[in-house]
Amino acid sequence: MSTNRSPEIRKDAVHNRWVIFSPARARRPSDFKAKSDPNSNSKSQTECPFCAGHEHECAPEIFRVPLDSTSEWKIRVIQNLYPALSRELEYPNSESNSGPASVAGFGFHDVVIESPAHPVHLNDLSPVQIAEVLLAYRKRIDQLRAFDSIKYVQVFKNHGASAGASMNHSHSQIMALPVVPPTASSRIQSMQEFFKQTGKCALCQVKQDDLLIDESSHFFSIVPYAATFPFEIWIIPRDHSCHFHEINDDKAIDLGGFLKLMLANMSFQLNNPPYNFMIHTAPLQVDSKDLQFTHWFLQLVPQLTVMGGFELGTGCYINPVFPEDAAKVLRDVRVPN
Repeated sequence: MSTNRSPEIRKDAVHNRWVIFSPARARRPSDFKAKSDPNSNSKSQTECPFCAGHEHECAPEIFRVPLDSTSEWKIRVIQNLYPALSRELEYPNSESNSGPASVAGFGFHDVVIESPAHPVHLNDLSPVQIAEVLLAYRKRIDQLRAFDSIKYVQVFKNHGASAGASMNHSHSQIMALPVVPPTASSRIQSMQEFFKQTGKCALCQVKQDDLLIDESSHFFSIVPYAATFPFEIWIIPRDHSCHFHEINDDKAIDLGGFLKLMLANMSFQLNNPPYNFMIHTAPLQVDSKDLQFTHWFLQLVPQLTVMGGFELGTGCYINPVFPEDAAKVLRDVRVPN
């Protein structure tokens, strides 16, 4: 690691925020290995409500893969038993709103159960099986697009208790919101400003050799120039694309294999850390003129550090690992066959 470098403050042109890279806090890659089992909250558990045969213990099912309800399922998309938003509420139109600072808590909060088997995690699945999970996201987003009041859909996965997972059984979540959340708004505005200044999409320009981890037919992965977190990975479509739900089957299979590779490399190098991934896409009702500067991507964040008062107070993060160093570690280490 580059312990002899001076501190550096970098601007994240995609999210419009500053990140401090602190060599005084830099450590060897081995020091960032996860110290505990990310699934330690459920070590003794072998079955749960997400397992095959326990379907009656879950909230209502939305659909399953395959669709034939009499066959054994591979993936189930269900309502969240404890949703953050309520699909039962009637979302008021702007004329009947009580005010600009408050709207009804209408929205959708779903769970994607990625496998019927309790011990199986996402990176245990084959590329085609991971693609089926990605295509389940696509199908659900297409369903949610039918609601005019839904403005933004967030797909995310929490792996490990310290990453926010309340269930050990491998699953991800989808939340559909009647507002565009601030991080998404800031990202869109920042990318628009970059486009105004350069005439180019910020994400189409990020593939630098010293930040590149790997490439596939349709995607490439980098540690971003101003990575917020140590060993953070972005998986970016090669072709300019605004919305994740526009992904086709071939690209989903390619992404399935590529995501599996990135998860395997991260797990091998960092001792299977807790992690989050988020799919950052454009708002559903984005104007066609905005398509030239918005570009979806998948952000993969191993949970290796803790946010402190400085980060909470300023929105400016401290990262002890320079992105070039993190990219080299992730690029050079390959999981043995």
